[in-house]
Amino acid sequence: MLPKTMKALVASSSTDYAVREIPVPVPGEEDILLKVEACGICAGDVKATHGTARFWGGEGNPPYCEVPFVPGHEFVGRVVAIGDKVPGGFKIGDRVVSEQIVPCGDCYYCKRGWYWLCGPHDVYGFKHYLNGGMAEYVLLPKNSRNYMVPEEFTLEQAALIEPMACSLHGVRQSKATVDDVVVVAGSGTLGLGMIGALRQRNPKKLIVLDMIDKRLDLAREFGADVVINPGKGDAVKQVLDLTGGIGCDIYIEVTGHPSSVQQGLDMIRKGGTFVEFSVMSGSSIVDWSIIGDTKEITIVGSQLSPYCYEDVIDAIKTGKLPTEGIVSHKFPLEDWQEAFRVAQTKDSVKVVITP
Repeated sequence: MLPKTMKALVASSSTDYAVREIPVPVPGEEDILLKVEACGICAGDVKATHGTARFWGGEGNPPYCEVPFVPGHEFVGRVVAIGDKVPGGFKIGDRVVSEQIVPCGDCYYCKRGWYWLCGPHDVYGFKHYLNGGMAEYVLLPKNSRNYMVPEEFTLEQAALIEPMACSLHGVRQSKATVDDVVVVAGSGTLGLGMIGALRQRNPKKLIVLDMIDKRLDLAREFGADVVINPGKGDAVKQVLDLTGGIGCDIYIEVTGHPSSVQQGLDMIRKGGTFVEFSVMSGSSIVDWSIIGDTKEITIVGSQLSPYCYEDVIDAIKTGKLPTEGIVSHKFPLEDWQEAFRVAQTKDSVKVVITP
């Protein structure tokens, strides 16, 4: 017998987050109800608590958040209730992860197979009608894209499937080959996932940048050939020196800091590829002519994780995609404030809430 109510972190506004008692969702005939095992804190979750315009509106952005909502899209859990018309062969007790977006299936993008660009763009944990995983239970509605998680996965491995899938998509967007010098700017969770994915492509040289030495140590363990702390030296000069003055072939921006954009434009070679991945903390002002007249750079975006979950689950299972050491902290739901605080410190990599 399922309880009637559950504890959940509820956002009532950009400044009003609190653990509250709310009803347990009742699944319909095409829905799945999960008992949440863990839910990671994404940089987007943190920026939402800061009232960032990208989420709450302003600076030319329409509001994305619709209150009240339960945050969290990096969750994993076990099936405790399931509708009669749910496809995929799922059953009670299965360990399941869901893609972060629930596509509408009917818009211009969905009809062309580009479901991750879905017009309504409903991602768990930002809408009152699509609550996330920072709760004891989470509902996976019709059109959700769900996958089985191997029983042998540790809690940490299971909680990293979503961010690792995003990392894989970013690497696929780069089209990196064995001939490329690749720079990954940022070695947090997503940057580390990209290092693992890039190592399978065996680039000529893999250079990783980060302001935190602890994260650079992990980057080296995960397979970076060279690590650079831009806070301790001229990163652009070092990359140019490593490439005979030409610059890197591919620059993947994973920091979310506006200064990283100019840094990438300065260190990328003519005809190179710039992959923009992050949700930025603010606007970045650059000389746009660098992209065309000066260097003829290819700019590529990367959003979410289309067609990546099954490959990531397999890569983690076979050991091709390392995860050890990425989850640095775990907190119970009641300690969400401390969890969010730690997620913003230099001591953390990935912080996970365990409801």
